[in-house]
Amino acid sequence: MTVASSPSSAPSHQIIRGTLVSDGEVVEDGLVAVDGDRIAYAGSASAFDPEEFDGFRNAIHLGIPSGSYLFPGLVDVHCHGGNGGDFPGGEESSARKAVDFLHRSGTTTFLASMVTAPREDLLRGIELYVKLVDEGLVAGIHLEGPFLSHARCGAQNPDYLLEPDLELMDELVAAAAGKLSTMTYAPELPGAAALVDLMTSHGVTPSLGHTDCDDATAAASLAAAREGLESAGFDGVSSLPTVTHLFNGMPPMHHRAPGPVAACLRMAQEGKAVVELIADGTHLAPSTVATVFQLVGAGNIVLVTDSMAAAGLSDGSYMLGPSPVTVSDGVATLDATGSIAGGTSTLLEVVSKTVAAGVGLPDAICSATAVPAAVLGLSDEIGGLRRGLRADVVVTNQDLQLTGVMRNGQWLS
Repeated sequence: MTVASSPSSAPSHQIIRGTLVSDGEVVEDGLVAVDGDRIAYAGSASAFDPEEFDGFRNAIHLGIPSGSYLFPGLVDVHCHGGNGGDFPGGEESSARKAVDFLHRSGTTTFLASMVTAPREDLLRGIELYVKLVDEGLVAGIHLEGPFLSHARCGAQNPDYLLEPDLELMDELVAAAAGKLSTMTYAPELPGAAALVDLMTSHGVTPSLGHTDCDDATAAASLAAAREGLESAGFDGVSSLPTVTHLFNGMPPMHHRAPGPVAACLRMAQEGKAVVELIADGTHLAPSTVATVFQLVGAGNIVLVTDSMAAAGLSDGSYMLGPSPVTVSDGVATLDATGSIAGGTSTLLEVVSKTVAAGVGLPDAICSATAVPAAVLGLSDEIGGLRRGLRADVVVTNQDLQLTGVMRNGQWLS
């Protein structure tokens, strides 16, 4: 499907027909009516009367192939880049390259995720992403570190890992000017409780991860994070903490030492935390993905990519911030240690692999749209196909292959 248009040439009133999948529901004979950059109607085509909507009598009816799916724009809260572009490096041309690729791949909203790095590099990256947020290209910033466990650092550079430093955290928060959305931290580190208090008091969502903690520590920290977010009461900020890529970057669950995994699953099942899953076929076995969906429900899961510069490209040598990475057979590993170094899939590919694992399509889409939108406090703007929301629409064929992307009412591909 070729429907790309420039902002100046895009029609104001557009009608798209296909099978709608949004908010856990499926509408076979679906229709989305777009007025400028907003959705004017989404639902059954038989219930849509263009006479009831100003300007739709002569709307453009787009030639979407029969059998197409229509999804809300996908939302990724953990993403380090793609198509050769790298967010942790904090270099503008590289970051913009990744932004364009991600939007065109169907991820119409995402956080720019950075990794553990020296103070100066973090501040430089934050300055850049504040600018891109202000331009409407990025939804916010995710800091994956530097307050993480040495024992579970994964692809994080251990030279720059720190114990919680409240003065540094104050500096990072101030530089972000309200654009720091989430931050990964290890709750067992000295000063982690005060760090969580500082994050929540500024509307930053704590994300437990890269941790070697035990069950009790994880449960207590997530409970404190939730209480802190609720007490802070920031408009547009979810009251639920998250868990950075559940299972990865933490000890495996053992029947006599359950570690953080068990606590995170319990909290998610109770609706008190949201867990990230990198369901790309590399980070987690398909049966693990299906099991978590059955245990905690799609409404408590966010599908993420953890994608790095190699996403969308072939095998070869890449960088994850300051660290060299080699991609072989689609798997990115750190040259220094052999640890998995982020993902190479797009979020739509993660959705497809989640469905292949046995998860229903409505649930997979919910965990890649509505749930992350809620985590970001943007449910009244994105994450669904509903009247008044931003006109972000992903079009695929029945095999979940991408055929079109609309963002803000403009066709990108």
